Amino acid sequence: MAKKLYVGGLPYATTDSELKEAFSAAGSVESATIITDRMSGRSKGFGFVEMASDEDAQKAIEMMNGKDFGGRTLTVNEARPLEERPRRDFRQGGGDRGGDRGGGRGGW
Repeated sequence: MAKKLYVGGLPYATTDSELKEAFSAAGSVESATIITDRMSGRSKGFGFVEMASDEDAQKAIEMMNGKDFGGRTLTVNEARPLEERPRRDFRQGGGDRGGDRGGGRGGW
């Protein structure tokens, strides 16, 4: 069964294919994805690698965690499931942005 790994501390110029190539030394890589900012399209400095087996995943953690990669130290561990987060809709004035605060000058 495939196991997903979190990879943090990546150089911002790292590509999906470079990440996959680096982790292939530990075993069979099913996928490698760099997480990017939606607005700018730039890397956020972390990603996920899906290894083909639990054994390959454990080997990848042992080989890559704490290692230098492109001048940065990697953090590699088993990925945790995505936690359910409340939807943030700033157009309705909800959340922590305080929609109907009024603002600026004007009014009376």
